[in-house]
Amino acid sequence: MKTLKYILGIMGIAGMTACNSGIDPITPVEPGSDLTPPEVAIAYPSEGALIQVVEDVATIIIQIEVVDDIEIGNIVLQLDGNGITTFDSFKDYRRAVESYSYDKITNGKHTLEVIATDISGKTTRQSVNFEKIPPYKPLYEGEIFYMPFNGDVSELVSITSPEITGSPGFSDEGKIGKAYAGTPDSYLIFPTERLVGNEFSAACWYKLKTTPDRAGILTAGPEDTANPAAMNNRSSGFRFFREGSADKQTFKLNVGDGVNEYWFDGGDAASLAPDGEWKHLAFTITKAECKVYINGNVVSSGKVEGFSWEGCDILTIASGAPRFTGWSHLSEESLIDELRLFNKALTQQQILQLMDAK
Repeated sequence: MKTLKYILGIMGIAGMTACNSGIDPITPVEPGSDLTPPEVAIAYPSEGALIQVVEDVATIIIQIEVVDDIEIGNIVLQLDGNGITTFDSFKDYRRAVESYSYDKITNGKHTLEVIATDISGKTTRQSVNFEKIPPYKPLYEGEIFYMPFNGDVSELVSITSPEITGSPGFSDEGKIGKAYAGTPDSYLIFPTERLVGNEFSAACWYKLKTTPDRAGILTAGPEDTANPAAMNNRSSGFRFFREGSADKQTFKLNVGDGVNEYWFDGGDAASLAPDGEWKHLAFTITKAECKVYINGNVVSSGKVEGFSWEGCDILTIASGAPRFTGWSHLSEESLIDELRLFNKALTQQQILQLMDAK
């Protein structure tokens, strides 16, 4: 018992010594003078943002940051002049990073204003203008997929985004607005669920770059389990691609009926030189016939005994990867614009109408 008291006594003395020696002191610091108003940054929405969703009324996640030299008092969010929420409790009294979900964004132009006030009454106002635009309505019979590539890779009929591989870019010199600008090892993948049917058509504007000397443009094929490192199973789906030299590229279509494959190679008629001009590419598939068009002219066509989507669960845009790589038809570095897909075989007249669209 004496031993225990002795130990406790030593511990008490040691504790008092530590306190008296200044170990881990808590020293108050005067906050100083409040010299500047708060700083406000709006992360989302950004100035000029365009919001396009299927619903007529959208939800956005407003994201802001406020910093003050002494202490933040409160932050008020206003939309089009009306208060929607206030923040007045902060874990860090000098820096607040806040998010707020607002579910009443209607079509039209809007102004978000953030009003931050510090404890001395200094106020900062920061605002951004953005717009919710109506959902895209298909313009053509059978149109089920549309990508204008105007600075993003959204598909506008379903308002969905692809799985992105690599770092695809955009060019300001599109046929209409901006265009997809391919880069090495980059491509887009969409599920094919909405595309599957007895007929299919694809159309786009295209500006050829002959580096690399071969590339996939649109690919929907099955997996090649026998050769997963260099897939080349052509029994179903389709592969639209180019190959050739620096002086001339030939555009070809391969289609599978579930067992057999069919080739549509128009040779010189289906070939282009890199002249820096936009060309219109299209192809149509039915269970009886396929056609390839360049600038509205048929450059290759022929009969088929059927068409199958079996195993074709993904569509690749701007590459043969991952399902058509056995002959090195990899990422496209050319420009692509105004890509549209259809659940019907377009007529030549309908393709010409696409070309005339502004």
